Amino acid sequence: MNKKILLWSITAAFAGFLFGFDTVVISGAEKKLQLLWGTTDLFHGSVIIGMALWGTVIGAVFGSIPTNKLGRKQTLIWIGVLFTISAIGSGLANGPWTFAVFRFIGGIGVGVSTIAAPAYISEIAPAKDRGKLVGLYQFNIVFGILTAFFSNYLLNDIGENAWRWMVGIEALPSIIYTLLVLMVPKSPRWLITKSRSDEAKEVIDLLSEDQDQDSEKLILEIKDEMDNTVPNENIFLKKYRFPLVLAFLIAFFNQLSGINAFLYYAPRILEEAGLGESAALLGSIGVGVTNMFFTLLGIFLIDRLGRKQLMYICSVGYIISLSLVSAAFFLNWEGSVMPSFLFMFIAAHAIGQGTVIWVFISEIFPNHLRSSGQAFGSSVHWVLAAVIPSLVPVLFSTVGAGVVFLIFAIMMFLQLLFVFYMMPETKGVPLEQLSKKLIKRKNQTNF
Repeated sequence: MNKKILLWSITAAFAGFLFGFDTVVISGAEKKLQLLWGTTDLFHGSVIIGMALWGTVIGAVFGSIPTNKLGRKQTLIWIGVLFTISAIGSGLANGPWTFAVFRFIGGIGVGVSTIAAPAYISEIAPAKDRGKLVGLYQFNIVFGILTAFFSNYLLNDIGENAWRWMVGIEALPSIIYTLLVLMVPKSPRWLITKSRSDEAKEVIDLLSEDQDQDSEKLILEIKDEMDNTVPNENIFLKKYRFPLVLAFLIAFFNQLSGINAFLYYAPRILEEAGLGESAALLGSIGVGVTNMFFTLLGIFLIDRLGRKQLMYICSVGYIISLSLVSAAFFLNWEGSVMPSFLFMFIAAHAIGQGTVIWVFISEIFPNHLRSSGQAFGSSVHWVLAAVIPSLVPVLFSTVGAGVVFLIFAIMMFLQLLFVFYMMPETKGVPLEQLSKKLIKRKNQTNF
């Protein structure tokens, strides 16, 4: 693999580290904040927790605009700026609404990163390595999650203002990321869509080092795709319905597994299962380790087994693990049993949905609509990610955790049907060929 491609992919994927860290760092502080500010479960879930998620929704919905207009690289730089502002502001907040506003800003960074980073990496990666390189984004997400769990554990006992350090320390990696991303080149496919072919050729020549890649041929293929598009097209045209439905369903099922609800409230869920506060925080680190290990395994397998096979594995793992978690809550099994079921759930997610989602969505749309397609899939993902965790405290106190996890298990059976009947395999297919194939398939099936 071209070392430059690997380095630039890792740099862009580091946005995922900030995504993961920002997503779960609140898990160590959320109970302290609820006690500090005396908020109700509804206010706590919808404002203290939920504002970051709604910021993510805004970032996901509108993130395609800067990704298209400014370009992938400039958008990645602004993502680092947003995370830095959010971390410093959250750490210094003196009330629930101020805290929520700065968390909202960080949420925007998360949402935009799910568009710009996978799009950038997919556009510089060779087809044979695209899965593992875009998968680096997901690896960085889970590495950020693990780091946040570990950071929360270390900072938990430093005093009454421990929560400020928990959320504020994110400024350090945010600044480092912003400086690093200044050194990556612009996406050649984006440059061509902006009629900047000479600049694109310079980047493609760098990408082609040590590769059997003809830069002139690739430019012609990209231009050919552009020549066959209608000006001002959008992803909601009938001919793009099939990739649009694919993006919707993979994002829909990702969140209906309950993954974000679990990550946001991991310590609380483990305490519900009978573990003490300290043991629950330590168990959260185990969740992070499991997540990272199986994500690495997923990245190793995604260009070997393919996206669809990993989704089969994760769907079965989801159904088994979520059913066991639900049964444990219904039958009041001992707390020492619960973590093993939750680790199984995290393993199933990491090797399948966690590894596949951002790769798959970044592949299935044509170059000129990629960021818009990413924005759509990401928006579906984050709207549900905002709604579901916001309802968790209320649902746990009303219908109970057992019912909640049973619903998640049923949804994962439906995901298995989606993978079997609808999901195409995308591994190893050049982006330009893949978009033509999916549009052609839609026309043949009248989907």
